Amino acid sequence: MELNGKTTFSFGNQTIAINNGVRILRRDFQKVFGMPLKEVEDADVRFVKDETLLPEQFAITLNRRAVIRYSDELAAIYAMVHISREWLGVDDFWYWTQTEPARKRSIDIGEGEFVKPPERVRYRGWFVNDEVCLIGWSEDYPPSAKVWRIVFETLIRLGGNMVIPGTDLPRSGEHYHIASEMGLYITHHHTEPLGAQMFLRAYPDKTPSYGEHPDLFEKLWQDSIDANKDKKVIWTLGFRGQGDMPFWESDPKYVTPESRAALIRKVIDTQYKMICAQVKDPVCVVYLYGEITELYEGGYLELPDEFIKVWSDNGYGKMVTRRQGNHNPRVDSLPKEPGSHGLYYHITFHDLQASSHLTLLANPPEMVRAELEKSFEAGADKFLLLNCGNIRPHVYMLDLVARMWKDGHVDIDKFKEDFRDRFLKGSDDAINCYTRYFETTIKYGEHEDDRAGEEFYPHTIRRFCTDWMSGAKTDEKLFWATGEIPLNEQFEWFREKCTGAVSGFKSLLGDCEEAAWETGNAPFFRDNLILQVQMHLGGAEALNLLCHARNFFLEDKMPECFIYLSGAASKLYQITDLMKASEHGQWKGFYSCDWLSNFHSAWYAVDALRKYVRMISDGPHLFTWYKNYIMPEMERLIYLENTQRRTLPDDELADKLYHAIMPDKANEQ
Repeated sequence: MELNGKTTFSFGNQTIAINNGVRILRRDFQKVFGMPLKEVEDADVRFVKDETLLPEQFAITLNRRAVIRYSDELAAIYAMVHISREWLGVDDFWYWTQTEPARKRSIDIGEGEFVKPPERVRYRGWFVNDEVCLIGWSEDYPPSAKVWRIVFETLIRLGGNMVIPGTDLPRSGEHYHIASEMGLYITHHHTEPLGAQMFLRAYPDKTPSYGEHPDLFEKLWQDSIDANKDKKVIWTLGFRGQGDMPFWESDPKYVTPESRAALIRKVIDTQYKMICAQVKDPVCVVYLYGEITELYEGGYLELPDEFIKVWSDNGYGKMVTRRQGNHNPRVDSLPKEPGSHGLYYHITFHDLQASSHLTLLANPPEMVRAELEKSFEAGADKFLLLNCGNIRPHVYMLDLVARMWKDGHVDIDKFKEDFRDRFLKGSDDAINCYTRYFETTIKYGEHEDDRAGEEFYPHTIRRFCTDWMSGAKTDEKLFWATGEIPLNEQFEWFREKCTGAVSGFKSLLGDCEEAAWETGNAPFFRDNLILQVQMHLGGAEALNLLCHARNFFLEDKMPECFIYLSGAASKLYQITDLMKASEHGQWKGFYSCDWLSNFHSAWYAVDALRKYVRMISDGPHLFTWYKNYIMPEMERLIYLENTQRRTLPDDELADKLYHAIMPDKANEQ
């Protein structure tokens, strides 16, 4: 069969969800053939519903015409994106990688049969979490329909069928409505059971205690059930505190594991009864996340077999309980008994420690594959919710995990080759740079997954600046990394880690720049891996300079301290400039709300610290350093107060001091 601009289509009865699939196919058809897709009754390509097929399955018969049989809405939509990908050549990540399909006059699609195989994981999808880049990218808050449509389209293209569209976004937003209209199952964050509004959003003047206000909590749950009972929903049961923390942190009367587990079970039973009163055979999940895993593994919390028990990685891709503050028990987070189990997995994370939010997961694809395979073998294969962040920086890992949820395995070498050919113009050097990235990230601990994402730098910088100016003796919130040592030794610990990272990332950046020419200077490679390497390099350089400045401060070498702090501030500002430079075309404003890693606030902290150092040594008139180190000797001997020069801005003063005091290092920063 030949496909061309005159090929006609018939989609049968179009529901709202199927119509959204048709919209995608129409757009892609127009891109490839330059002609609008035509619908007629006796068409060349006909869609026919066939309920004998498995859920979400379609079958294609090709002869002189094409007959596409589908079992349900999602099956029809999957068939349409299959046509888009396999026949028209539109990549699943076309939008995020700026990869447009080639224009063609006709396409030979052959003949024969194709039946879509079932996916390895029954319920699979994304948690669009920590979505600040999506917020800043859109002038609207919450993000506009345009943003959500391309996010959900990409998920569907990858074979996903469920989504949590954002975290604690205003109820006025369109995100849930659009996801449902596009045919996806809606599910919920573990801090928003049943999709209910956060308690403190609804009742800001009340204590968020179920023991005190069971009626108010249950009203919120009932409101959500009423609003979503007729939609495709995977219902999340459970009880966590406000702000994604254990509920007993705001309700301290629950002291023992027994009392905590008893309340959680009581809440879950209540929620389940409420759902069953209005929804037939609901699919329900309970997240074994953080402290809940410890209660469950400790035998304090029993859960009914009919619930899908969702096991979570630690935010770094390892199937152990997450580190919370300095508490890092690393309890295995996998089922040990048969039953209905699933996964909540991160390829992006936010913990204000060493997580990856704007950059690729710091751990390699081989580890991700091994952890997912191990999880599937243990029976955690009915549900996979992937924390996907803001999509654009994470295409590499999103593609990898989608292959896993489809097939249950992936050949890493073939995966890399495919990624290379699709997005890197076949450049071996470019794909090798991705492999080197995972080898270059900072190894900060003893465990395989103890590798640092970009939050390692700005978070530590902000802490150190605060510690320095407040006169702290140590920083307990950095013990997760350094152990219990004094502040000055903590500075030295981070300096040593960053020294090696600076060297490694400089080398990698040089190789990336060379590889960029092989990719035809592809915008995706520059905006993706090169920008992320620059974030790591600039962050490591800034933290390294800050730690050196601390040593100068302790030696009472204040001008040198100021110079190095200024260097650190400059490195952080350069990162924000690089992020802005990547906001060309459709990406305008993408990084404007970097509120989690927040390189700008790290710059602000260092800028405040250098002003502090300048005031205590160059103050009160802010002229002493200029006089002692920069002013020509003859002028210094004869100058009068009324000939005092203007007060130099910090950056200008730092530059002049640098060349006056450290001429041998003038080319280092």
